[in-house]
Amino acid sequence: MAERGERSPLETLARLKTRDGAPFLPLEAVIAGERLLSDFNHAMLQPRLTASLSPRLETRTRGQAASCPSDSAIDARRRVASAMKAIGPELADIALDFCCFMKGLEQIERERQWPVRSAKLMVRAALAALARHYAPPAARTGIRSWAAEGYRPDISALLAEE
Repeated sequence: MAERGERSPLETLARLKTRDGAPFLPLEAVIAGERLLSDFNHAMLQPRLTASLSPRLETRTRGQAASCPSDSAIDARRRVASAMKAIGPELADIALDFCCFMKGLEQIERERQWPVRSAKLMVRAALAALARHYAPPAARTGIRSWAAEGYRPDISALLAEE
């Protein structure tokens, strides 16, 4: 995931254990963070840090401008926007900073002027909300039908008449 052989902040946090030895992040949360990063990269939302050295004449095409994103990139942008809307404005920035912009916990705490070790809990909450968005829990309902018991006619009564 990360460049130069380094671990991403998500991979580092995924390796942490709680006091009782359970993983700090559930597997669903880790998968949700990786999915957000994949969609973010596919949507080409990462800002460019270098100048484009290709000549402008080369980028001109007939019909569609070369700078227009592909349909799959547009779909990825919609998925990212949907995920950010689902987890809410309070957690969306944290999820983007941590999963997509690869900011570590200390950097997030410093930028937001949070107390030490508070970003770890906020990231866990953001990833849990993101996991619920990507894989919502199954609806639990005991209702299988609106009809009452015995609402169907008994076919044996119809057959006996013949």
